[in-house]
Amino acid sequence: MKVSDLFQVENFKDFRIVAGAKGIDREIRNINMMDAPDIIDYLKPNDWLVTSGYHLQHDPKFVIELVRQMSARGCAALGIKTRRFMNDLPEEVIRLADELSFPLIDIPNRIPLVDIVNQTLTLILDARTKELQFAFDTHQRFTDHIMRGEGIDRLLRNLAGLIGFPAVLLDTYFKTIATSTETPELAEHLPPIEQSLFQQKTNYSSFSLIETHRTFTLFALYTYKRKRYFLLIAGEIPLSDRLLVLTVEQAANVLAFELMKDEALKQSDRKIRDAFFSNLVSGSFTTEEEIASRAREFHLSRKQTSVCVVGKLDMDNRAVTFTRFQMETGEVYEYLEGEMKALPFAGHFFVKDYVCVMLFEIGASLENGLRFLVPHLKRMQERVEQFFPHTLSFGLSNIFTDLFDIPSAYQEAVDALQSGLQMSRHSFIQIYQSKGITDVLRMIPTDDLQKLYQETFQNLAFPKKDEDQALFHTLYVYLESNCQISETAKKLFVHRNTVIYRIEKCENLLGKDLKDPDTTFQLRLAFRLRSLLDQQGTDGE
Repeated sequence: MKVSDLFQVENFKDFRIVAGAKGIDREIRNINMMDAPDIIDYLKPNDWLVTSGYHLQHDPKFVIELVRQMSARGCAALGIKTRRFMNDLPEEVIRLADELSFPLIDIPNRIPLVDIVNQTLTLILDARTKELQFAFDTHQRFTDHIMRGEGIDRLLRNLAGLIGFPAVLLDTYFKTIATSTETPELAEHLPPIEQSLFQQKTNYSSFSLIETHRTFTLFALYTYKRKRYFLLIAGEIPLSDRLLVLTVEQAANVLAFELMKDEALKQSDRKIRDAFFSNLVSGSFTTEEEIASRAREFHLSRKQTSVCVVGKLDMDNRAVTFTRFQMETGEVYEYLEGEMKALPFAGHFFVKDYVCVMLFEIGASLENGLRFLVPHLKRMQERVEQFFPHTLSFGLSNIFTDLFDIPSAYQEAVDALQSGLQMSRHSFIQIYQSKGITDVLRMIPTDDLQKLYQETFQNLAFPKKDEDQALFHTLYVYLESNCQISETAKKLFVHRNTVIYRIEKCENLLGKDLKDPDTTFQLRLAFRLRSLLDQQGTDGE
């Protein structure tokens, strides 16, 4: 109940507000009686304090301090029998109460304080009972709505009708899931403040946009593992309006359960879809008829000009626990799947091991298709960096036109990604360039490749020490830079003398002259073997 509601009670009709009239909308949640001067230590927000004035009669400064502290604590009002022990309130107290919009109420002597306390508590309990009944009825109404299968859109329209404002359900990253209105997206003006809203951890916030002169209220919804969604109301929902807030909260609770159910269904679908793709690229399907049949289940066309994109977070999965790595990559990949749906290309999303895989139907030549696709991939990288503490890199395959070419296109995209990672790059987009020799090497038994690799690099084959790893990486960049010292130093962000020192040390460890063309060819070949062996899961130790 509010302070203003007191004056509507028959027994309180002689109450008179003597100061702080602008604060009569303050909410009363409890009542307390002053029986000692140290009462301030026992007051809570939204408390209404009543007193006979006995402890205030000879100390105006104490009254001033009491009003100031009660206002600071968020108390509702102060009721005083000003004509029992006091000769009215001092002017400075009235001025302060007006400045603070803190209500001071004159209580007639004829009404016992205990009666005021009892009746106020009754009013508060009645109000709470009505609120609880209202919350129950509203929750039941929204629950019945969902149980009838009428969907989230209809629920939002129902909510909008109850509160008088349009409502929009947003995902964790402020993409619209559903809306109560057919008008243009209400959330279209949010991008400039998305980062600020995303970082807020409160369940409620209200803000106005200068551009549109509109006020919005944002409620947070939480589902499994504290995954957050948002309910955006295109209007102000003040916390003081309990019934309005309760209506939105009950709708939010029902929406959270519905979203949790949808998440479980989506997770099941993802597992099935990812299992299909893993079997497809590993050659588990035995006939073309089986591949085509399985692919139709996931809406993959037999003939379609497409490109395969493989993405990976720029983080070392060995530096974090397996659980944390899976959770962080899972969140980012789920976000990418949502982003992909907004692109002007038909696409299919999969996750295999530690990478995400996107098949885009670009319907054009490689040059024209990539000209349109790459800007969208860059935008996805920027958005990931905005919402997550990581960067993202992509490897792209050549164009393919047949469903049965997906395994080779996937391998091309992985090779392109590995090529960029070996150069210690991050947040890159690497397009596949056929190396020819890699395809030939795949035909050689793994044991023979591993033997050649170890013989070439000797003690540097599997570096463990930081110094050996630095030498190994420097050697790779040096060879990829056509043995140019300055270019190598630039790529490694070190002084050229450091590069010279490391190269000389590599020559001593390998017993080879790195100026010899045959030696550099053998080493470059061995580095290709390292990438190939890594992909095949060979440790070599």
